[in-house]
Amino acid sequence: MPTSTVVYKGTLRTESTHLQSGTVIITDAPTDNHGKGEAFSPTDMVANSLATCMFSIMGIKANAMNVHIEGSTADVTKIMQAEPRKISEIIVVLNMKGVSDEKNRVILERAAMTCPVFLSLHPDIKKSISFNWN
Repeated sequence: MPTSTVVYKGTLRTESTHLQSGTVIITDAPTDNHGKGEAFSPTDMVANSLATCMFSIMGIKANAMNVHIEGSTADVTKIMQAEPRKISEIIVVLNMKGVSDEKNRVILERAAMTCPVFLSLHPDIKKSISFNWN
């Protein structure tokens, strides 16, 4: 069974529907590649997916450890290369809350690096990950 359905809407815009939930995501090509830049671009979604996946895996681990990371945020920067046009680096700065114990921090950081998106990205894409613990 498919995960999603994607419709090309024209003018470099797509509409993706997650079939299980009905959630809809719009993408636009970025302004530096002939688009309007009115929504996440497909490569923005790749970079953003890295941070959301890391939070998901850390959340699973945090729940098992009975620690809370709610309110944590991530700043995501995507760097493109020109030829061939592709993502060259994704920078994720995780601003973590709720964990004061150093052992738990290390466990959660290691868990984040095992997320499926991190492991699925091509090795040529540099992944610069940092954690700020409040």
